[in-house]
Amino acid sequence: MPKNAPVSKVAPDVADATRLLLRKLGAKVVLTDEAALEAASYDSSRIAVRPAAVIRPTKREQIGMLLKLANEHGVPVTPRGRGTTLMGSATPIQGGWVLDLMGLNAIRLDTEAGLAHVQAGANVGAVQDAAAAAGWFYPPDPSSKAYCTIGGNIACNAGGMHGGKYGVTRDFVVALKGYLPTGEFVEWGTATRKFAAGFNLRDLWIGSEGMLGVVTDAVLRLVPMPAARWTLLTSFADEVMAFKAARALFAARVQPAICEFLDRASVTCAESAMQTTIFPGQPGRPVILLELAGSEAELADAKKAVLAWAEAHAAGHRAAKNRAEAEALWAVRRKCSGAMFQMGDAKLNEDITVPLAAYEEFAVWLEELRVKSGLAIPTFGHLADGNLHVNIMYHKAVPKECRAAEKAVLALMKKVVALGGAISGEHGIGLAKTPFLRIQHGAAEVAAMRAVKAALDPKGILNPGKMFEVFEVWKAPRVTVAFPWDHK
Repeated sequence: MPKNAPVSKVAPDVADATRLLLRKLGAKVVLTDEAALEAASYDSSRIAVRPAAVIRPTKREQIGMLLKLANEHGVPVTPRGRGTTLMGSATPIQGGWVLDLMGLNAIRLDTEAGLAHVQAGANVGAVQDAAAAAGWFYPPDPSSKAYCTIGGNIACNAGGMHGGKYGVTRDFVVALKGYLPTGEFVEWGTATRKFAAGFNLRDLWIGSEGMLGVVTDAVLRLVPMPAARWTLLTSFADEVMAFKAARALFAARVQPAICEFLDRASVTCAESAMQTTIFPGQPGRPVILLELAGSEAELADAKKAVLAWAEAHAAGHRAAKNRAEAEALWAVRRKCSGAMFQMGDAKLNEDITVPLAAYEEFAVWLEELRVKSGLAIPTFGHLADGNLHVNIMYHKAVPKECRAAEKAVLALMKKVVALGGAISGEHGIGLAKTPFLRIQHGAAEVAAMRAVKAALDPKGILNPGKMFEVFEVWKAPRVTVAFPWDHK
């Protein structure tokens, strides 16, 4: 946990507003003790700034009251769920108030319509468990699903391993309720599959990182729980061969529920952590981990196609005979990320997206970047939708490595955009990627986004300092200021 987070300069009107809010909502809702302020000063990016107060509403209406008061007094408000974001999206960079939505966590299923009515603070894993108990499936599955919230997933348009077949959070949001930055209550859509009454501002909120409104409630679409699953682990001679094989699989119109890729460095780290070789005689080879999901009949045909593909393209393959064996195969994917810290004590975890046609070119370029930077860059991710997690490893106490990491991440962003990809697939922009937004978007596009922000949030109180403003740490010497992305 970051220690001694900078205390924001609280202007007299902010202090007055906080005292007024305390009188209106009470000390059980408005927290100003040191423990609460410290816990809300940072998210998983470890960028830390202490707020003036933390507000934990127990009723939806309290949010509207808070926002109206914030507008009157010019108080910055940073919405927050569990704080698992890696980009600094939930860091109160301008101080003010942190709006903690964890207390609004109700989950109610409409099993007839296949819908989940949930509040913003509901845990994603709990939503999945409730759906599964009723024979339904909520596919978006970020790696932090045991901790993260639906509101946070909506704010960042989170994805996960199932994205290639099922889609991301945006594809499952039917309707939203919440508050505009001005404190006015709004509803975007209804609990129906079709809604064409006016502008689609629901989707404008999704992925806006809490800058255009505060989500309090969501209606989520569910799909029937797959009757059967089947897992196959495959190995390849190198990354280019693995990417070529993946393209061949998709060209054959096989749509796995999950298609996870791990490069040589990722596999080497995982094997070291597990103290075993995944494929005997093939240590440290890149792998693709596939899972098929559907009816027994669907899987029967798909299995044949996938096994034929593995015979033709893979250096080795191993299929799970049951769920216990499948879980054992998944160990390599679960272990790889944490095990990477044997290659450095810090990493820049960049969740870029690459077009399918550029897979092999990107693999070749990434190897060149490893050589040029002199850094380990283990990479894994979701091949079914091109979302790769490129982990640039470095040692914080070595200035040369810090500078090399900075150059490498900038080169990565430029290359991804040149290939027609995206600088973020599911993590968002927040603070950490503000320097790269203008690589992805031209001046007119950024101006249009800023115009929307100004129209909905005329006083700029909601999650200010994010996305459009280059984070100050970039302007400081790299040898004296930590990277904004330092996290484990």
